[in-house]
Amino acid sequence: MSFVFEPTAPTALAVAGSDALFPVRRVYCVGRNYAAHAREMGFDPDREPPFFFCKPGDAVIAVNPGHTLELHYPAETHNYQYEIELVVAIGKGGSDITREQANEHVWGYAVGLDMTRRDLQMKMREMGRPWETGKAFDASAPISELHPATTVGHLGQGGIWLQVDGQDRQRSTLDQLIWSVPEIIADLSRFFELQPGDLIMTGTPEGVGPVVAGETIVGGIDGLGEIHARII
Repeated sequence: MSFVFEPTAPTALAVAGSDALFPVRRVYCVGRNYAAHAREMGFDPDREPPFFFCKPGDAVIAVNPGHTLELHYPAETHNYQYEIELVVAIGKGGSDITREQANEHVWGYAVGLDMTRRDLQMKMREMGRPWETGKAFDASAPISELHPATTVGHLGQGGIWLQVDGQDRQRSTLDQLIWSVPEIIADLSRFFELQPGDLIMTGTPEGVGPVVAGETIVGGIDGLGEIHARII
C-alpha cells in the first residue's frame, strides 16, 4: 500500500513504569459532570444531565512527569481557560456496555486539562452552533502519563485540584462526579462503539477561570500525580 504523503505518526501517551506507549484514537468529553461547575456555568444539574462532545485525537499533548509543558496562548481568544479532569483510557472496545461490566473496559487513568477558548465556546452556544472552535483546537488536551488500572485500581474517590501560580483555583473530590466512570462508559457506549485507544475526559469541578501568558498551571489527582503547564 502506498500513500500520497507520509501519514502522521499516531498521538501516544507514556505509561507509568513502562517504556510502552498508549496510542490515542479518539477523545470523548463529558459536559457539566460536577454539580457545582454546572451551576457556575448557569445550568441546573438536577434538571439537565451531562452530555458528550469530542476533541480530535491529535489535540492531545503528552506531558511527562517532571516536565512543564510550554503551552502557547491560542489565537482568536481573549478568555483562555483551564479545566482539570480525570481521564479514562479505554483498552477493550464495545457497544451497549453495562455499568457492571464497564470497569473491564478501562485500561488506565491520567490527569488531563481541557483547555477552552471560553469566549468562542459561549458565542457558539448562544448561536446554537457546535463548540469545535472553543473546545477542539490544537493542543487543547494536555494529558499526563497513564497509570494502568491493574496498578492503581479503579478510581471513584480521591482529591482533584488545580492551582495557577501556586493559588488554589479548583479543588474537589472524584466522588462528586454526577455520573461515575462506569455510568459514563455505559451511556457513551450506547451512542458510539468504544475502541481501544479512546480517551474519556470525565468533566471538571467548579472554579474554572482564565489564564494568561506567564502563568503556570499545576493540577493533580490523588494516586495519579500532577500535570504542569506554563502559558507562553
